[in-house]
Amino acid sequence: MIKKLLAVLCFVGASTAFAQQNNSSPYSFYGLGDTKFKGTAENRSMGSIGVLTDSIHLNLQNPATYGRLKFANLAVGATSTKTKLQTETENSTAGRTSVDYIALALPFKKFGLAFGLMPYTSVGYRIQNTTEPYADNYRRNRYFEGTGGLNKVFGGFSYNLSSSFSLGAEFNYYFGKITTKSKVTIYSPEHPLQYDTRETNLSDYNGVTFNFGAYYQKLVNKKYTWTASAVFSPETSLNSVTNREISTVILTSSGVEQVADTYSKRLDAVNVKMPSKMSAGAGFGEMRKWFAGLEYTYTGSSVLQNRFDGITDVKFENSYRVALGGYYIPKFYSFTSYLSRVTYRGGLRYETTGMVINNQSIKDMGVSLGVGLPLAGIGGTSLNLGVEYGKRGTKNAGLIQENYFNLFVGFSLNDRWFVKRKFE
Repeated sequence: MIKKLLAVLCFVGASTAFAQQNNSSPYSFYGLGDTKFKGTAENRSMGSIGVLTDSIHLNLQNPATYGRLKFANLAVGATSTKTKLQTETENSTAGRTSVDYIALALPFKKFGLAFGLMPYTSVGYRIQNTTEPYADNYRRNRYFEGTGGLNKVFGGFSYNLSSSFSLGAEFNYYFGKITTKSKVTIYSPEHPLQYDTRETNLSDYNGVTFNFGAYYQKLVNKKYTWTASAVFSPETSLNSVTNREISTVILTSSGVEQVADTYSKRLDAVNVKMPSKMSAGAGFGEMRKWFAGLEYTYTGSSVLQNRFDGITDVKFENSYRVALGGYYIPKFYSFTSYLSRVTYRGGLRYETTGMVINNQSIKDMGVSLGVGLPLAGIGGTSLNLGVEYGKRGTKNAGLIQENYFNLFVGFSLNDRWFVKRKFE
């Protein structure tokens, strides 16, 4: 089944990942945009913890877990988001839908391989600012718009040193484009100006990073399982080349911009720093019954920089995330009750994003719930649904608070590959 679906899903997912407008947050104006969650719908339903793995679900947060799978696994996921944006005086709503990941894992006796594609950051904002009248009743109207983001192709390898301990490493290639546009209009009822000024920047990014992981799982009293997980990503950098175009434009009565004059320039290539990241967690539970885990993630976000010169109201600080989550299965082997075989998941998380705007540290917190619905077929194939409600930002200091609701879905498809036939 996986072989038949793989080519179609990869084509559709790749096209969507490159072309989708999957963000509607003003906070994506800063840095390289919003960093997307690296994990499956199963992990996200448990507060985003990555300390749990089993034989039928792919864990994208720790490469050391790939060899723990029993079957070849194809994982795909998507999210639909509704966001309410609020200031002290105004509010609006926005929505978006995006593909989250496409990944394939192939387990062998003592090692496992996995590779896939997912968005890494996303940029999507429209901001307008109008000044108070000054000399001769002039006003200045500034308009900002940004789209695009970075995608990630990854390939990982894990090796089981023993039945309890595994190590893994992952190669990541980042690529993508971010387009930003700013326009300045100066106008007055008494002295109208004919031209506006527009600046457009198209930036291309690419680069390589690595992740290293360790995973430990131990049986306690022949019934309970204790797990520990650690992942480290060293600091690195991406290559960036920007093409800039500065134009004088005329805005027609129908709202169409007509270019009067244009100046283009290719800026010098620069290196954009990618922060180091470290996560560690542990959990305890009864296999195929219940589990609870706690995870801490630290990111050296202070090395991040803005895409624009002259931005003085923002700086970056090192950030962290604390997540708590788990699952419960009433009766995994029930033959009479489907609901007893459903996996019920839940979790909480709290994090600092690393952005400090107008001296306000931007925080993000959320609560999530989800279910894993077993499907007919081999190896525990399942449909995983989840919801998340969260809040990011603040209405203080003239900033924006985002109250968001995420609905996400993931498929975990399992199949037997590389089985030697006993009979021809």
